[in-house]
Amino acid sequence: MLPEPAPPEIRLEAVLHALADPVRLLIVRALADGHQEMSCIAFDLPVTKSTTTHHFRVLREAGVIRQHRRGTSRMSTLRRDDLAALFPGLLDSVLTGAARQALRLPRH
Repeated sequence: MLPEPAPPEIRLEAVLHALADPVRLLIVRALADGHQEMSCIAFDLPVTKSTTTHHFRVLREAGVIRQHRRGTSRMSTLRRDDLAALFPGLLDSVLTGAARQALRLPRH
């Protein structure tokens, strides 16, 4: 496993910061859409590889996702249970709001 905060160390402001970025929100939405685990290269993101790495690191260090290596791939999973226990309803509200916004606004 790659370094990540233990549940008691996850801070609300770090989670909100991580979820505030449109690219990171795309990653979280993809993981929440029924994917238990995805490799970093499976995401179709509108940024460079180095920027993608940065976004995954921010999400991991905030406690939003968990990552581990499988061969040469980094596999990512959403820490839904940890976030729900710490901040009940937060992730579901953010995901619902993001889905509604995607219907209203064109993707940039």
